[in-house]
Amino acid sequence: MSALNIGIILGSTRQGRLSPQVGEWVKGIADQRGDANYEIVDIADFKLPLLGEADASEQAGRWNDKLNALDGFVFIVAEYNHSITAALKNALDYARDAWNNKAAGIVSYGSVGGARAAEHLRGILGELSVADVRIHPALSLFTDFENGQTFKPAELHLTNINGMLDQVVAWSGALKTLR
Repeated sequence: MSALNIGIILGSTRQGRLSPQVGEWVKGIADQRGDANYEIVDIADFKLPLLGEADASEQAGRWNDKLNALDGFVFIVAEYNHSITAALKNALDYARDAWNNKAAGIVSYGSVGGARAAEHLRGILGELSVADVRIHPALSLFTDFENGQTFKPAELHLTNINGMLDQVVAWSGALKTLR
């Protein structure tokens, strides 16, 4: 089987967002493993308007092409008002079949580790036929970010990141046989 392609999806688009720091950290750990090809996929790069408000056939086509090229995902999820960002929900809704029969891990952050956003995302992923894995690294804005801005993760998160990646790679490989 050829190497799996795993997208690390940055789930926030706002100015000053923290997801690029977290995504780069996850990618650095993932790249050292050598078990798949990992790439950061920034939804901000696709400039998706709100679904149904404008003709976005070009952006949606690029977005779906990118998702179709991936075997699995790691979502970097910020918690906004006890849920995922509107930008992430919009990006999820712009694709359907491109998500099906793939695996995903979730790395969340927020005042309570982004746990509520991760739980909302799990329900959405289920509807999109994405198998989310159990291990869920949850990062605290209070202990893993200096002054709420500079990402400085506690070393204890390495175990959960690697465990989550183990599960994403295993499930992505298994599910690839269904596609």
